[in-house]
Amino acid sequence: MREVAFLRKNADKWKEFEHLLHEDSPDDPDKLAELYMELNADLAYAQANYPSSKTEKYLNQLSVEVHNEIYRTKKEETSRLITFWSQELPQLFARKQKELLYSFIVFMVAISIGVLSSVQDPTFVRYMMGDNYVNMTLSNMEQGDPLAVYKKAEELDMFFAITINNVRVSFFAFVMGLLTPLGTGMILLNNGIMVGAFISFFGKYELLGEALRVIFIHGSLELSAIVIAGAAGFVIGNGILFPGTYSRLHSFIRAGKEGLKMIIGLVPVFIAAGLLESFVTRYTQMPLWLSLFIIFASFGFILYYFVLLPRKLTPTSYS
Repeated sequence: MREVAFLRKNADKWKEFEHLLHEDSPDDPDKLAELYMELNADLAYAQANYPSSKTEKYLNQLSVEVHNEIYRTKKEETSRLITFWSQELPQLFARKQKELLYSFIVFMVAISIGVLSSVQDPTFVRYMMGDNYVNMTLSNMEQGDPLAVYKKAEELDMFFAITINNVRVSFFAFVMGLLTPLGTGMILLNNGIMVGAFISFFGKYELLGEALRVIFIHGSLELSAIVIAGAAGFVIGNGILFPGTYSRLHSFIRAGKEGLKMIIGLVPVFIAAGLLESFVTRYTQMPLWLSLFIIFASFGFILYYFVLLPRKLTPTSYS
């Protein structure tokens, strides 16, 4: 590539780097490190193809400035933990609204498949949910307490088991992105179809309203976490398939960091869902207004923190 063409291709990017570098509030260390990697790649190309040129000297100087800024900000402020949750994570989700939407659509389609499959084939529920669960629930129905399963385990043991399982499922959905978005899509389909089979099962016995009122006390957070973890999986899968102007390895590393941050952002959701399922869901006879309050408050939090707040902090979101 001729030097003029190289300049034209990258000039806007370098100007943006200068702007970011000289802002009053410097970028976070992760972004600075990413910037340093890109500049080093451009500098190496310039050194190999345009040695001793003005372009090579300019990139060398800019790279030195970024290097110095990284070491100047290496010792992060104690407020980083606060800004991670209040700014960094919402701003990340502002750039990943497309992946969130795709994950939500796949999950809803999977639920529909589960419902339709269960209606068409009565044995499908047992295939998806297992004979033990179906037989136990039928026995509980005969005893007048169809959701007694939530009352049988000791609360603290149940909390740890449920939270660990939620983390496992969500992290698996994220890691399956290594197999491209199809891997994550399969996890979303499997979980969504299972939810659809559950809905059809309780609907068959005219207990759907009661089941959803009880299950969604924790399920509002639990199912939302699956969708968000699916979005994280799509991020890493897209990073592998569509590197854009980055090398495929660089794109993969960048997407992996972003997806992992999204999963870390789910930790409070995992804990809250586990607490609700272990300590609250078991009270199946609680007043309807209280159940609805918990459900709508949970969905409201998910909608605000992962959709509305990101758009508020970053009005012009990007992918």
